[in-house]
Amino acid sequence: MSEFIITTYDWVPEVPRGYVRDLRLRWAAEEGQLPYCVESTSFQDRGPDHFAKHPFGQAPMLTHKDQTIFESGAALLYLGEHSDKLMPTDQARRYNVTQWVFAALNSMEMASVPWSLFKFSGTDNDQSGYPMFDNFLTSRLTNLEKALDGRDWLTDQFSVADIAMVDVLRLIDRFDGLVGYPTCRALKERGEARPAFNKAHDDQIAHFDAAN
Repeated sequence: MSEFIITTYDWVPEVPRGYVRDLRLRWAAEEGQLPYCVESTSFQDRGPDHFAKHPFGQAPMLTHKDQTIFESGAALLYLGEHSDKLMPTDQARRYNVTQWVFAALNSMEMASVPWSLFKFSGTDNDQSGYPMFDNFLTSRLTNLEKALDGRDWLTDQFSVADIAMVDVLRLIDRFDGLVGYPTCRALKERGEARPAFNKAHDDQIAHFDAAN
């Protein structure tokens, strides 16, 4: 099988290390036992070649053969096409996984990112905006808590949907946002306990630490 190339930044500040989204792709490749390598793009100076591949100038990107894919969700689904450890083979179950990938990166992450930015900035007591974002996230976590009841994973097997959702929940839990949501936290902890996650996480930290 041809090698998958994951492109991430050559360096990031210490705070986001362990949370940069190339982790999702590393984790998926490890789970799927897919051959991959990691390449770097400049964090400080992203030029026209980078924007030609990623119109928003971000990372990660996934390259396989002559195909380059930006956006971590799209890359996860692409990797899922290449391993039944990441995506089931029958159509109905695949659609179920796909909708949960979208749910993780739209319904949940859309609510978690502005909330997390308030937490990162230390302005979460600013009454002009934070309560609205806090209520938005609370609503989504409440619904996810109910949907996860009685499940180990989002669907009937571990999949790329769980990789996406666990990574979203990790950032929320970094600021204690999963307090009161034990089922959501249990999903996050099951994901973090997997050897493939730990390998991917350690490799990402080592990648950015080596740039210092």
